[in-house]
Amino acid sequence: MPESSNPGHSRLNKTHKISIAGVAALGAAALAISVLPGSGESGTAVAAEPVAFSVTAANTNAKAVGANIAKQHVTAVKQAKAKAAADAKAKAEAEAKKRAADAAASRAAARKPVYANNLDGWIRQSLDIMKSKGIPGSYNGLYRNIMRESTGNPNAINGWDINAINGVPSKGLLQVIQPTFNAYHVAGTSWNIYDPVANITAAANYAADKYGSMDNVNGAY
Repeated sequence: MPESSNPGHSRLNKTHKISIAGVAALGAAALAISVLPGSGESGTAVAAEPVAFSVTAANTNAKAVGANIAKQHVTAVKQAKAKAAADAKAKAEAEAKKRAADAAASRAAARKPVYANNLDGWIRQSLDIMKSKGIPGSYNGLYRNIMRESTGNPNAINGWDINAINGVPSKGLLQVIQPTFNAYHVAGTSWNIYDPVANITAAANYAADKYGSMDNVNGAY
């Protein structure tokens, strides 16, 4: 474009251009400063460094948090596995103890004798109890006295001897009076004087105390 013939107009254009360039430069600088957080009042570009530092610190912190979460997860998994293993072990031990107890009970039941519900069974059961309590006596000694006293009737009652006259008749297989039965009752047997095993065992205990053994009794005692 040809220069204007007006000198003032030409100088105005140059001044305007310089002003525009200066404003643009200042605007760019201001924009840079306003974008960068933490910049000082001087408006220098040095403020860009804290931005980079903050981003790096945030990344480092995020990595640390992630690592901590991962570590906690691993720890929780290990603890869960350890608890499951401990529970399984405890359950297995409890089941093993139960099986052992059941087996022991089964063996004990198998070893426990079964006594017939008759005179022979009553005498044999009484002898086993007597043996466990340290009361002397033999099968023959018990059988002989039972047959003499009651002929093997566990419900026999003597209604004519001196005990009966005194109001305390002799009862049961070995014809024991109630006070004697109570005094020589053997723990683990019935308190019913007519119970065959209880009657035999109490009478044997009394005979052992008074005569050394039922085997030594050959008449009324």
